[in-house]
Amino acid sequence: MAGPDGEALLVSGRAIRAEHRMHLADTKARRRGVARRAPKPGEKGSRRWRQYRRRARLVEGRHRRRVCQAQHEAARTVVSWAVRQRVGVLHVGDPRGVLDLSAGRRHNLRLRQWQIGRLIQILVDKATLAGISVRLVDERGTSSTCPACRRRVPKPRGRTLSCPHCAFSGHRDLVAAASIATRVPGGGSTTPAAVVLPEVVTHRRAGRHLPGAGRSRRDPRRPPRAAQGSVGPRRPAPPPGGESLAPKARIHNAHRKPGER
Repeated sequence: MAGPDGEALLVSGRAIRAEHRMHLADTKARRRGVARRAPKPGEKGSRRWRQYRRRARLVEGRHRRRVCQAQHEAARTVVSWAVRQRVGVLHVGDPRGVLDLSAGRRHNLRLRQWQIGRLIQILVDKATLAGISVRLVDERGTSSTCPACRRRVPKPRGRTLSCPHCAFSGHRDLVAAASIATRVPGGGSTTPAAVVLPEVVTHRRAGRHLPGAGRSRRDPRRPPRAAQGSVGPRRPAPPPGGESLAPKARIHNAHRKPGER
């Protein structure tokens, strides 16, 4: 997202993508392991097979709930940021046209797992409740056009867009968001000078509840390295009297004076 006054928000969806990939790998491994004892067509199946099918349904439901929660968290982050920035209209790029292109069996699965229509609907619902109107615009060419010289640039391999004509460099998604903000529904855009490139970027990560998804490297809420200390297990601080945490032993004096007990 590219907001007013050079403010920008970048929500990473790598945790959701990793959840899809790990679920696919786990499903393939489980199916490969039980393929030999699968019942033939018309057979009832053993009790062990029914247990496997029940376990598969539980895993599928858990995966769907995890992804759905992460999508709602991402939309809530975007709408909350827009409310703080006092944004009344959201220009959202509509990439659903890529679903009509056949890009092969593997990439078609990635596009379906993206769930573009559901993400747009979730964002529209939360924005409407917050009093923000959403306008879908065409995003074609926004991530492959330099916002400074308006010339076509080659598709970058990573997330950094570098223009070979004017030496402009910036994050590919934020450059596209700044260009989308200047477009109007039905095609067309405003003047080139209206593109406000982001200067202050806020990084967030969607799906932090997913397994293996920790804090982002660029998350400002992450404590500095000096405050983290050792990477080993945390131990309680030693007592003021010494370094040992064991109770002090009583010293019995065998040589007593006369009259002492």
